[in-house]
Amino acid sequence: MISVDVEAGRGAFALEAKFESDARLIGLFGPSGSGKTTLIHLIAGLVRPARGHIEIDGTTLFDSVRDIDMPVRRRRVGLVYQDSLLFPHMSVRQNLLFGHFFTPEAERRIPFESVLQTLGINALLNRRPGTLSGGERQRVALARALLASPRILLLDEPLASLDFDRKVEIMGLIERLRDEYRIPIVYVSHAIEEVSRLAGYVVVLRAGKVVGAGPPSEALSQMNRATHADRFEIVSIVDCQVSGFDAEFEMTTLRHPAGPIFIAGEVGPENKSVLVVIGATDVALAKSRPDNLSIRTVLSGEVAAVHSEIGAACTVDISLQGGGRLAASVTRLAIRELELAPGTRVYALIKAVAIDERPFHSR
Repeated sequence: MISVDVEAGRGAFALEAKFESDARLIGLFGPSGSGKTTLIHLIAGLVRPARGHIEIDGTTLFDSVRDIDMPVRRRRVGLVYQDSLLFPHMSVRQNLLFGHFFTPEAERRIPFESVLQTLGINALLNRRPGTLSGGERQRVALARALLASPRILLLDEPLASLDFDRKVEIMGLIERLRDEYRIPIVYVSHAIEEVSRLAGYVVVLRAGKVVGAGPPSEALSQMNRATHADRFEIVSIVDCQVSGFDAEFEMTTLRHPAGPIFIAGEVGPENKSVLVVIGATDVALAKSRPDNLSIRTVLSGEVAAVHSEIGAACTVDISLQGGGRLAASVTRLAIRELELAPGTRVYALIKAVAIDERPFHSR
Protein backbone atom coordinates (compact mmCIF):
# COMPACT_ATOMS: atom_id res chain seq x y z
CA MET A 1 0.00 0.00 0.00
CA ILE A 2 1.29 3.44 -0.97
CA SER A 3 -0.31 6.44 0.71
CA VAL A 4 0.70 9.98 -0.28
CA ASP A 5 -0.79 13.31 0.78
CA VAL A 6 1.70 16.13 0.25
CA GLU A 7 2.12 19.79 -0.58
CA ALA A 8 5.37 21.26 -1.83
CA GLY A 9 6.59 24.37 -3.62
CA ARG A 10 9.59 25.01 -5.84
CA GLY A 11 9.81 28.66 -6.87
CA ALA A 12 6.52 29.63 -8.52
CA PHE A 13 5.44 26.00 -8.87
CA ALA A 14 3.13 24.45 -6.26
CA LEU A 15 2.32 20.75 -5.99
CA GLU A 16 -0.65 19.24 -4.16
CA ALA A 17 -1.01 15.49 -4.51
CA LYS A 18 -3.10 12.96 -2.63
CA PHE A 19 -3.64 9.29 -3.53
CA GLU A 20 -3.64 5.84 -1.99
CA SER A 21 -3.37 2.48 -3.73
CA ASP A 22 -2.29 -1.11 -3.20
CA ALA A 23 -1.57 -1.63 -6.93
CA ARG A 24 1.84 -3.14 -7.62
CA LEU A 25 2.57 -0.43 -10.20
CA ILE A 26 1.24 3.11 -9.93
CA GLY A 27 1.56 5.30 -13.01
CA LEU A 28 2.15 9.05 -12.71
CA PHE A 29 0.89 10.50 -15.97
CA GLY A 30 0.80 14.04 -17.27
CA PRO A 31 2.53 16.57 -19.51
CA SER A 32 6.01 17.95 -18.87
CA GLY A 33 6.02 20.35 -15.94
CA SER A 34 2.97 18.82 -14.24
CA GLY A 35 4.90 17.74 -11.12
CA LYS A 36 5.59 14.06 -11.77
CA THR A 37 9.34 14.16 -11.07
CA THR A 38 8.86 16.47 -8.09
CA LEU A 39 6.45 13.93 -6.60
CA ILE A 40 8.87 11.00 -6.85
CA HIS A 41 11.63 13.20 -5.40
CA LEU A 42 9.34 13.81 -2.41
CA ILE A 43 8.86 10.05 -2.00
CA ALA A 44 12.61 9.45 -2.31
CA GLY A 45 13.41 12.15 0.26
CA LEU A 46 15.36 14.32 -2.20
CA VAL A 47 12.85 17.14 -1.64
CA ARG A 48 11.06 17.84 1.64
CA PRO A 49 7.30 18.48 1.50
CA ALA A 50 5.90 21.62 3.11
CA ARG A 51 3.31 19.40 4.79
CA GLY A 52 1.71 15.99 4.58
CA HIS A 53 2.63 12.33 4.90
CA ILE A 54 4.17 9.54 2.82
CA GLU A 55 3.74 5.88 3.78
CA ILE A 56 4.93 2.70 2.03
CA ASP A 57 3.58 -0.68 3.17
CA GLY A 58 2.98 0.54 6.71
CA THR A 59 6.33 2.35 7.04
CA THR A 60 6.09 6.12 7.41
CA LEU A 61 8.72 7.95 5.39
CA PHE A 62 7.45 11.45 6.13
CA ASP A 63 4.83 12.96 8.43
CA SER A 64 4.81 16.69 9.12
CA VAL A 65 2.43 16.35 12.10
CA ARG A 66 4.55 13.71 13.85
CA ASP A 67 7.82 15.34 12.75
CA ILE A 68 9.00 12.24 10.88
CA ASP A 69 11.42 12.70 7.98
CA MET A 70 13.30 9.46 7.31
CA PRO A 71 16.77 10.08 5.82
CA VAL A 72 17.24 9.15 2.16
CA ARG A 73 19.67 6.32 2.96
CA ARG A 74 17.11 4.63 5.24
CA ARG A 75 14.16 4.93 2.86
CA ARG A 76 15.59 2.14 0.69
CA VAL A 77 14.33 3.62 -2.56
CA GLY A 78 15.43 2.35 -5.98
CA LEU A 79 15.44 5.31 -8.37
CA VAL A 80 15.93 4.90 -12.13
CA TYR A 81 15.93 7.86 -14.54
CA GLN A 82 15.71 7.98 -18.35
CA ASP A 83 19.48 8.44 -18.29
CA SER A 84 20.67 5.27 -16.56
CA LEU A 85 23.39 7.19 -14.61
CA LEU A 86 25.72 4.19 -14.47
CA PHE A 87 29.27 4.74 -13.23
CA PRO A 88 31.25 4.90 -16.50
CA HIS A 89 34.58 3.83 -14.93
CA MET A 90 33.08 0.63 -13.49
CA SER A 91 32.17 -2.62 -15.22
CA VAL A 92 28.54 -3.75 -15.27
CA ARG A 93 29.31 -6.20 -12.47
CA GLN A 94 30.82 -3.44 -10.32
CA ASN A 95 27.83 -1.18 -10.99
CA LEU A 96 25.47 -3.94 -9.90
CA LEU A 97 27.38 -4.75 -6.74
CA PHE A 98 27.56 -1.07 -5.71
CA GLY A 99 23.99 -0.90 -4.44
CA HIS A 100 24.11 -4.50 -3.22
CA PHE A 101 27.20 -3.77 -1.12
CA PHE A 102 25.63 -0.81 0.71
CA THR A 103 22.49 -2.79 1.61
CA PRO A 104 22.74 -4.43 5.05
CA GLU A 105 23.12 -8.18 4.63
CA ALA A 106 19.96 -8.91 6.62
CA GLU A 107 17.95 -6.78 4.16
CA ARG A 108 19.30 -8.35 0.94
CA ARG A 109 16.12 -10.05 -0.17
CA ILE A 110 16.77 -10.28 -3.92
CA PRO A 111 19.35 -12.81 -5.16
CA PHE A 112 22.03 -11.60 -7.57
CA GLU A 113 21.65 -14.50 -10.03
CA SER A 114 17.87 -14.12 -10.11
CA VAL A 115 18.15 -10.51 -11.24
CA LEU A 116 20.73 -11.36 -13.91
CA GLN A 117 18.45 -14.03 -15.31
CA THR A 118 15.26 -11.97 -15.20
CA LEU A 119 16.86 -9.01 -16.98
CA GLY A 120 19.04 -11.08 -19.29
CA ILE A 121 22.33 -9.32 -18.55
CA ASN A 122 24.69 -12.23 -17.76
CA ALA A 123 26.68 -11.58 -20.94
CA LEU A 124 27.21 -7.90 -20.05
CA LEU A 125 28.95 -8.28 -16.69
CA ASN A 126 32.50 -7.52 -17.87
CA ARG A 127 31.60 -4.63 -20.15
CA ARG A 128 31.71 -0.89 -19.41
CA PRO A 129 28.55 1.27 -19.69
CA GLY A 130 30.01 3.19 -22.65
CA THR A 131 29.91 0.02 -24.77
CA LEU A 132 26.24 -0.76 -24.05
CA SER A 133 23.18 0.12 -26.11
CA GLY A 134 20.44 2.28 -24.60
CA GLY A 135 18.27 -0.74 -23.85
CA GLU A 136 21.19 -2.60 -22.25
CA ARG A 137 22.01 0.39 -20.03
CA GLN A 138 18.41 0.55 -18.81
CA ARG A 139 18.46 -3.17 -18.04
CA VAL A 140 21.58 -2.69 -15.95
CA ALA A 141 20.12 0.38 -14.21
CA LEU A 142 17.00 -1.59 -13.28
CA ALA A 143 19.15 -4.47 -12.02
CA ARG A 144 21.29 -2.15 -9.90
CA ALA A 145 18.18 -0.65 -8.30
CA LEU A 146 16.71 -4.11 -7.62
CA LEU A 147 19.89 -5.48 -6.04
CA ALA A 148 19.67 -2.82 -3.35
CA SER A 149 16.51 -4.69 -2.21
CA PRO A 150 14.47 -1.47 -2.23
CA ARG A 151 11.25 -0.84 -0.34
CA ILE A 152 9.92 0.80 -3.53
CA LEU A 153 11.10 1.35 -7.12
CA LEU A 154 10.71 4.84 -8.60
CA LEU A 155 11.07 4.88 -12.38
CA ASP A 156 11.25 8.37 -13.92
CA GLU A 157 10.62 8.23 -17.68
CA PRO A 158 12.83 5.13 -18.01
CA LEU A 159 11.89 4.61 -21.68
CA ALA A 160 12.05 8.21 -22.90
CA SER A 161 15.45 7.92 -24.60
CA LEU A 162 14.80 4.55 -26.29
CA ASP A 163 13.49 3.71 -29.75
CA PHE A 164 10.13 1.99 -30.04
CA ASP A 165 11.41 -1.59 -30.22
CA ARG A 166 13.59 -1.09 -27.13
CA LYS A 167 10.63 0.51 -25.31
CA VAL A 168 8.48 -2.56 -25.94
CA GLU A 169 11.35 -4.78 -24.78
CA ILE A 170 11.91 -2.87 -21.52
CA MET A 171 8.15 -2.65 -20.85
CA GLY A 172 8.06 -6.44 -20.92
CA LEU A 173 10.91 -6.55 -18.40
CA ILE A 174 9.19 -4.03 -16.11
CA GLU A 175 6.09 -6.26 -16.19
CA ARG A 176 8.27 -9.16 -15.02
CA LEU A 177 9.74 -7.05 -12.22
CA ARG A 178 6.24 -6.00 -11.17
CA ASP A 179 4.89 -9.55 -11.15
CA GLU A 180 7.89 -11.59 -9.95
CA TYR A 181 9.46 -9.42 -7.24
CA ARG A 182 6.24 -7.77 -6.01
CA ILE A 183 8.03 -4.57 -5.05
CA PRO A 184 5.78 -1.48 -5.28
CA ILE A 185 6.66 0.58 -8.35
CA VAL A 186 5.86 4.21 -9.12
CA TYR A 187 6.26 4.78 -12.84
CA VAL A 188 6.50 8.28 -14.32
CA SER A 189 5.56 8.84 -17.97
CA HIS A 190 3.80 11.22 -20.32
CA ALA A 191 3.09 8.31 -22.73
CA ILE A 192 -0.38 6.91 -22.11
CA GLU A 193 0.47 3.68 -23.98
CA GLU A 194 3.08 2.91 -21.30
CA VAL A 195 0.98 3.60 -18.22
CA SER A 196 -2.12 1.88 -19.65
CA ARG A 197 -0.11 -1.29 -20.25
CA LEU A 198 1.86 -1.34 -17.01
CA ALA A 199 -0.17 0.38 -14.30
CA GLY A 200 -2.96 -0.98 -12.14
CA TYR A 201 -3.60 2.53 -10.80
CA VAL A 202 -2.93 5.87 -12.48
CA VAL A 203 -2.53 9.34 -10.99
CA VAL A 204 -2.97 12.10 -13.58
CA LEU A 205 -1.19 15.37 -12.80
CA ARG A 206 -1.64 18.71 -14.48
CA ALA A 207 -0.06 21.97 -13.26
CA GLY A 208 0.70 20.44 -9.86
CA LYS A 209 -2.83 19.14 -9.23
CA VAL A 210 -4.32 15.64 -9.35
CA VAL A 211 -7.03 15.72 -12.05
CA GLY A 212 -7.65 11.99 -12.20
CA ALA A 213 -6.88 8.91 -10.10
CA GLY A 214 -7.91 5.27 -10.28
CA PRO A 215 -7.72 2.38 -12.74
CA PRO A 216 -6.33 3.62 -16.10
CA SER A 217 -9.66 4.00 -17.93
CA GLU A 218 -11.30 5.76 -14.97
CA ALA A 219 -8.36 8.10 -14.35
CA LEU A 220 -8.24 9.18 -18.01
CA SER A 221 -11.99 9.72 -18.08
CA GLN A 222 -11.69 11.96 -15.00
CA MET A 223 -8.89 13.89 -16.70
CA ASN A 224 -10.95 14.42 -19.84
CA ARG A 225 -13.83 15.82 -17.79
CA ALA A 226 -11.69 17.98 -15.49
CA THR A 227 -9.44 19.72 -17.99
CA HIS A 228 -9.68 21.61 -21.24
CA ALA A 229 -6.78 19.74 -22.81
CA ASP A 230 -5.75 20.10 -26.42
CA ARG A 231 -8.03 17.80 -28.41
CA PHE A 232 -5.01 15.78 -29.57
CA GLU A 233 -4.16 15.01 -25.92
CA ILE A 234 -7.59 13.58 -25.06
CA VAL A 235 -7.62 9.78 -25.07
CA SER A 236 -9.79 6.95 -23.80
CA ILE A 237 -8.89 3.46 -22.66
CA VAL A 238 -11.30 0.67 -23.55
CA ASP A 239 -11.02 -2.68 -21.75
CA CYS A 240 -11.70 -5.67 -24.00
CA GLN A 241 -10.60 -9.26 -24.73
CA VAL A 242 -9.06 -10.94 -27.75
CA SER A 243 -11.73 -12.77 -29.75
CA GLY A 244 -9.61 -14.15 -32.59
CA PHE A 245 -6.97 -13.52 -35.25
CA ASP A 246 -7.51 -13.59 -39.02
CA ALA A 247 -4.17 -14.74 -40.43
CA GLU A 248 -5.15 -14.00 -44.03
CA PHE A 249 -5.79 -10.31 -43.40
CA GLU A 250 -3.53 -10.01 -40.33
CA MET A 251 -6.29 -8.53 -38.18
CA THR A 252 -7.26 -9.23 -34.58
CA THR A 253 -10.84 -8.91 -33.41
CA LEU A 254 -11.33 -7.70 -29.83
CA ARG A 255 -14.53 -8.41 -27.91
CA HIS A 256 -16.50 -5.61 -26.19
CA PRO A 257 -20.24 -5.47 -25.33
CA ALA A 258 -20.61 -2.32 -27.45
CA GLY A 259 -19.32 -4.14 -30.54
CA PRO A 260 -16.19 -5.79 -31.95
CA ILE A 261 -13.01 -3.74 -32.18
CA PHE A 262 -10.65 -4.47 -35.06
CA ILE A 263 -6.91 -3.93 -34.68
CA ALA A 264 -3.98 -4.57 -37.02
CA GLY A 265 -1.66 -7.50 -36.35
CA GLU A 266 -1.78 -10.35 -33.85
CA VAL A 267 -1.88 -9.04 -30.29
CA GLY A 268 -2.21 -12.17 -28.18
CA PRO A 269 -4.03 -15.43 -27.52
CA GLU A 270 -7.80 -15.76 -27.36
CA ASN A 271 -9.45 -14.25 -24.24
CA LYS A 272 -6.37 -12.21 -23.36
CA SER A 273 -7.34 -8.87 -21.76
CA VAL A 274 -6.26 -5.80 -23.71
CA LEU A 275 -6.50 -2.10 -22.86
CA VAL A 276 -6.93 -0.21 -26.12
CA VAL A 277 -5.90 3.45 -26.27
CA ILE A 278 -8.14 5.52 -28.57
CA GLY A 279 -7.54 9.18 -29.37
CA ALA A 280 -10.58 11.45 -29.30
CA THR A 281 -9.71 12.81 -32.75
CA ASP A 282 -9.84 9.24 -34.16
CA VAL A 283 -13.52 8.82 -33.23
CA ALA A 284 -16.41 9.81 -35.51
CA LEU A 285 -20.06 9.70 -34.45
CA ALA A 286 -23.26 8.69 -36.24
CA LYS A 287 -26.87 8.57 -35.08
CA SER A 288 -27.67 5.46 -37.12
CA ARG A 289 -25.54 2.40 -37.79
CA PRO A 290 -23.63 3.08 -41.04
CA ASP A 291 -22.83 0.58 -43.78
CA ASN A 292 -20.59 0.41 -46.86
CA LEU A 293 -17.66 1.95 -44.98
CA SER A 294 -14.00 1.03 -44.79
CA ILE A 295 -14.25 1.62 -41.02
CA ARG A 296 -14.90 -1.74 -39.37
CA THR A 297 -15.20 -0.79 -35.69
CA VAL A 298 -18.66 0.54 -34.80
CA LEU A 299 -19.44 0.79 -31.06
CA SER A 300 -22.92 1.52 -29.73
CA GLY A 301 -23.56 3.84 -26.80
CA GLU A 302 -25.19 7.06 -25.78
CA VAL A 303 -24.02 10.59 -25.16
CA ALA A 304 -23.18 11.11 -21.48
CA ALA A 305 -22.05 14.73 -21.76
CA VAL A 306 -21.06 17.40 -24.24
CA HIS A 307 -18.22 19.60 -23.02
CA SER A 308 -18.30 23.06 -24.56
CA GLU A 309 -14.92 24.38 -25.53
CA ILE A 310 -13.52 27.53 -27.10
CA GLY A 311 -13.06 27.17 -30.85
CA ALA A 312 -14.52 24.81 -33.40
CA ALA A 313 -14.37 21.55 -31.43
CA CYS A 314 -16.20 20.02 -28.48
CA THR A 315 -15.51 16.84 -26.56
CA VAL A 316 -18.41 14.39 -26.48
CA ASP A 317 -18.31 11.83 -23.67
CA ILE A 318 -19.88 8.53 -24.75
CA SER A 319 -21.14 5.87 -22.34
CA LEU A 320 -20.52 2.60 -24.19
CA GLN A 321 -23.08 -0.19 -24.16
CA GLY A 322 -22.03 -2.76 -21.57
CA GLY A 323 -19.64 -0.42 -19.75
CA GLY A 324 -16.75 1.91 -20.39
CA ARG A 325 -16.40 5.48 -21.64
CA LEU A 326 -15.15 6.89 -24.90
CA ALA A 327 -14.29 10.51 -25.74
CA ALA A 328 -14.86 11.91 -29.23
CA SER A 329 -13.66 15.25 -30.56
CA VAL A 330 -16.48 16.71 -32.68
CA THR A 331 -17.06 20.14 -34.21
CA ARG A 332 -19.69 22.39 -32.71
CA LEU A 333 -21.35 22.48 -36.12
CA ALA A 334 -21.75 18.68 -36.07
CA ILE A 335 -23.12 18.85 -32.52
CA ARG A 336 -25.85 21.22 -33.69
CA GLU A 337 -26.68 19.42 -36.95
CA LEU A 338 -26.84 15.99 -35.32
CA GLU A 339 -28.63 17.43 -32.26
CA LEU A 340 -26.26 15.62 -29.91
CA ALA A 341 -27.20 15.90 -26.24
CA PRO A 342 -27.02 13.71 -23.13
CA GLY A 343 -29.09 10.58 -23.74
CA THR A 344 -28.75 10.62 -27.53
CA ARG A 345 -28.14 7.16 -29.00
CA VAL A 346 -24.95 7.16 -31.10
CA TYR A 347 -22.49 4.89 -32.87
CA ALA A 348 -18.77 5.53 -32.50
CA LEU A 349 -16.66 4.79 -35.58
CA ILE A 350 -12.93 4.02 -35.20
CA LYS A 351 -10.45 3.13 -37.95
CA ALA A 352 -8.47 -0.02 -37.20
CA VAL A 353 -5.25 1.64 -38.39
CA ALA A 354 -5.76 4.49 -35.89
CA ILE A 355 -5.11 2.10 -32.99
CA ASP A 356 -1.45 1.42 -32.26
CA GLU A 357 -1.15 -2.35 -31.91
CA ARG A 358 2.62 -2.50 -31.36
CA PRO A 359 2.74 -2.24 -27.53
CA PHE A 360 0.67 -5.42 -27.24
CA HIS A 361 2.90 -7.79 -29.19
CA SER A 362 5.22 -8.89 -26.36
CA ARG A 363 2.62 -9.02 -23.63
